[in-house]
Amino acid sequence: MFPVEKEVLNAILRELCIPDIGSATIRQICSVAAELEKSAGEKCVHLEIGNPGLPAEQIGVQCECEALKKGVANQYPDIKGVPELKSAGSKFIKAFMNLEIPEKGVVPTVGSMQGSFTLMLLLKQRIETKDTLLLLNPGFPAQRHQAKLLGIRTQAFDIYTYRGKALEAKLEEEMKSGRITAMIYSNPNNPAWTNLTDEELQIIGRLATKYDVIVIEDHAYMGMDFRRDFGKPGEAPYIPSVANYTDNYILLVSASKIFSYAGQRIALVCMSPAVYDRHYAYFEKFYEMPAFGDAYIYGVLYCASSGASHSAQYALAGMMEASVKGELDFVEHTSEYGRRASIVKQAFVDNGFHIVYSMDGDAPISDGFFFTVGYQGLTGVELQAELMRYGISSISLPSTGSEQEGIRVTVSMISEDADMERLRQRLEAFDINMNRMHGDRNTAAAEVTEKIVFA
Repeated sequence: MFPVEKEVLNAILRELCIPDIGSATIRQICSVAAELEKSAGEKCVHLEIGNPGLPAEQIGVQCECEALKKGVANQYPDIKGVPELKSAGSKFIKAFMNLEIPEKGVVPTVGSMQGSFTLMLLLKQRIETKDTLLLLNPGFPAQRHQAKLLGIRTQAFDIYTYRGKALEAKLEEEMKSGRITAMIYSNPNNPAWTNLTDEELQIIGRLATKYDVIVIEDHAYMGMDFRRDFGKPGEAPYIPSVANYTDNYILLVSASKIFSYAGQRIALVCMSPAVYDRHYAYFEKFYEMPAFGDAYIYGVLYCASSGASHSAQYALAGMMEASVKGELDFVEHTSEYGRRASIVKQAFVDNGFHIVYSMDGDAPISDGFFFTVGYQGLTGVELQAELMRYGISSISLPSTGSEQEGIRVTVSMISEDADMERLRQRLEAFDINMNRMHGDRNTAAAEVTEKIVFA
């Protein structure tokens, strides 16, 4: 039963060769949770992985099945994307973001993970003196690992203390060296669920133009700021984007969360005409293709996968077409995450936790796929380890590049009343035991729990 003794968790970490739980990847944490479930004989509450907690959109399933029945499985897909998807993607961006991106700039990838990975590779090469990627933290841990794997120099800062006008001076400081080739962030943010304000997007766009920085804007959770209804095609309000303030942008649009289609690994890289058509001397020499877009598609993507799944492209095309026609309201469907978040958030607050990233300008953050919590007296890694003992699996904020202390909470897997009740009971037990051990939460964290690190 949970909670387990510290030595049980320590033994599992040793067995899985995880020296520091705070730096473990999300998939490693899933493995730890699986072993804890075996040891305790109970299910963990899974707050660590962002699996969609809703059924896949059936329009996508139907379109993919139809494509398979027509025989696409024995044919390589066009590396630049099937015409139906390129057209649907362009229309989708116009309908929900009011942006004009020509079909040639709409390119399918094997999920946005492949999109960001391959873009990083090319962006590192475009200008010899621009060798650095700027990470707007906190961020998706995998993107940090991608840059590390590719050997790309990175700079980063935590946006927590640089909201609003303060962002401009900080970005000036980071970009003025001229070494930044690109910056990447998600909006809404993973893990904080903050949304950049219009003022902040203007600042990013203005400085991206000034310093020739290409902005990779990850729309994994597109339209999920549920404080406004972004689900009406061709009608304001439109989904905010830096693309309104610079031509130096690339959008990542994934089917995984907005259409609950994560298993088929399909997404779009959407390049502005200015990015796609720009010529570089290095690309002409190395790829024998001077244009960024051509070098990306025929030089990098071709070597990475020979194209995204043929049938999945038709699935995404069908879902996007249905959304544009008003036949599929993906914003309404995903608003279920907002409902869950409001309940889960209250359970944490009721048991002594506080929201870490809590505001967008003067407004509280919206309820959605993620949020962040801390517990007084514990670092993020210590809190993560202690909650693991109680059968609550999460990732720490430091693993996302955050300088704040706490954990990320993912609500997608809290799909049944039993999940919610299990979480409530364990949070209550955790808070009661913490107060029993140390009534004063200002007591040194070292007295509460040891950091789990092995040589």
